[in-house]
Amino acid sequence: MPSVGFAVPVLPGKTDVDRDAMGSCWKGERRAAYEDARRRAGVTKEAVWIQATPMGDMAVIYLEADDLEAAFGTIGGSGEPFDQWFRDHVQDVHGVSLADGMPIPELILDFDSEV
Repeated sequence: MPSVGFAVPVLPGKTDVDRDAMGSCWKGERRAAYEDARRRAGVTKEAVWIQATPMGDMAVIYLEADDLEAAFGTIGGSGEPFDQWFRDHVQDVHGVSLADGMPIPELILDFDSEV
């Protein structure tokens, strides 16, 4: 299964906003809409962490999908209300426009002890 990990900055003062929003997607009132959005995008796994760094907090994201480019395209371009809310949230909290596209990060190390 294709997968990708990447990090985006959390803008100053927005860590709790991000934590609360992601919590609402994981275990809260947005869970059903979030799960539907990820099914429509073909995402089979997603995990998000907050990592404190000397440069400020970062959100670290891991995503799996059969077609990562299609998944990012759906998340960035869907007209569904949840997807629009999610893009607005990412813009507000991370300063990143998902509608402008999300380049896949460059993989520079991939160790697997099973291979």
